Amino acid sequence: MANSDFFDVTGHIGQLWVFPIKSCAGIAVQSARLLATGLEHDRAFMLVDGRGEFISQREIARMVLVQPAIADGVMTVTAPGMDPLQVDMAFSGPERAVRVWDDQVTGLQAPDAVNAWFSAFLQTECTLVRMAPQALRLASKKWTGGADAPTQFADGFPVLVVSQASVNELNERLRQAGDAPVVAERFRANIIVEGFQSHDEDRIESLSVQQGGPGSQQWADLPLVKPCARCPIPDIDPATAASGTSVTDTLQTYRHDERLDGAVTFGMNAYVPAGTGGILRVGDAVGGALQFD
Repeated sequence: MANSDFFDVTGHIGQLWVFPIKSCAGIAVQSARLLATGLEHDRAFMLVDGRGEFISQREIARMVLVQPAIADGVMTVTAPGMDPLQVDMAFSGPERAVRVWDDQVTGLQAPDAVNAWFSAFLQTECTLVRMAPQALRLASKKWTGGADAPTQFADGFPVLVVSQASVNELNERLRQAGDAPVVAERFRANIIVEGFQSHDEDRIESLSVQQGGPGSQQWADLPLVKPCARCPIPDIDPATAASGTSVTDTLQTYRHDERLDGAVTFGMNAYVPAGTGGILRVGDAVGGALQFD
């Protein structure tokens, strides 16, 4: 496990976010259980079209206005102009094949009334699904070094890490261009680190999180394995669903990443090694050792 004496960079968890329904609004939490698939409840549900293909803000920006809340096994979902919807998080099907990017897995369909609610708000026929208990979806072993890294309906990896300093640098560049600053939430990261320098997350091999408070010897090590390539979703305002181009335009000026053949990246994808678990909390100390080519 981690030894803080060897950290080159240190900080703390500034924010924790769980996104229960892929591409819908997130929940800022003070603590979260760390599972093999990432933070508990994160991307546990997904909306699909009639072919079973996932739906995202890339096609329907107003998904960001769908706000879930979780308590006692029930997910309460709200959206402008809609009555609140209560979803039993253990709904049992029927089963259907669903696809997220190149991965096809077995999902369980929500009841018809739930699907009618989402279809009405999003103005397109869609179905809410959760992953069937027997289904297994693994992150790319090319990037995990061969390790099995199960994930649910995230784009590709169990955990996404962004530093607040990276967002601050972006915002300074936006201001210089005459554009409005943006909140870190737009990048839909699970862990937002404070105390790092801009894009330190790009340069460390593993994010080590001290669990249990100062003096604890319990650390969770989350290998940071793949830069997060960026689509236009960060240009969507999570408060209004209004779309622009300023974030993408600005990132294009300085965030081309050779590790992904020049794609624009922001943040790092991580996985949860076998045997890692426990609770992550806002305020937990974090650190990492810098990598050198």
